[in-house]
Amino acid sequence: MSRAALLVLADGRFPAGGHAHSGGAEAAVKAGRIRGAASLADFCRGRLHTAGSVAAALAAAAALGIDPVALDRAADARTPSPALRVAARKLGRQLMRAARVTWPSAELDALAREFPKGAHQPVVLGLAARAAGLGPVDAAYCAAYESVSGPATATVRLLSLDPFDATGVLARLAPEVDHVVDRAVEAARRVVDEGVDALPAGSAPLLEIGAEVHAGWPVRLFAS
Repeated sequence: MSRAALLVLADGRFPAGGHAHSGGAEAAVKAGRIRGAASLADFCRGRLHTAGSVAAALAAAAALGIDPVALDRAADARTPSPALRVAARKLGRQLMRAARVTWPSAELDALAREFPKGAHQPVVLGLAARAAGLGPVDAAYCAAYESVSGPATATVRLLSLDPFDATGVLARLAPEVDHVVDRAVEAARRVVDEGVDALPAGSAPLLEIGAEVHAGWPVRLFAS
């Protein structure tokens, strides 16, 4: 294992398309639910323990070698919003393109053939981590951190929030990211014996509703 590969995969400059997505922050800003650093922290905490927890477990399971097609179905079942499913597959397709060039893998190639329009991003992320020689903990950390770093970065643009304040939010959430990762990896390991029903299914109705509203906007800064 090369731990440096984790830095490459988690780097915001890795061309995986995440910069075009706000993780629901754009809709939350317009609705007044994010107004500054304190409300950003509340939003990120909620996202981490729901959508972030699910993504981390899916990524960890894929890194363990669980059937990615079954994991993709599990991801679909845990994503009620059609707009979020579309966004997850677009992100998965972009990540797949970058990962196949960076870490060529027969498993990535097979998943790309199975889902030409894109598999769910956390599943691709876990398989990319596996191709890079990383393990389930690494994949879970990437997914969990992305679930909060995306909204934090987007809010800097949306509200002109001080980048230092946004980064402070992420730093203060670090212990909770650790906790989410531990639980996600534990759940992923249970999938080996219990199947995908062992994965978490945390719900975030406001994220789902916000995504549907956001998808109908004629003008928006972010894709989701």
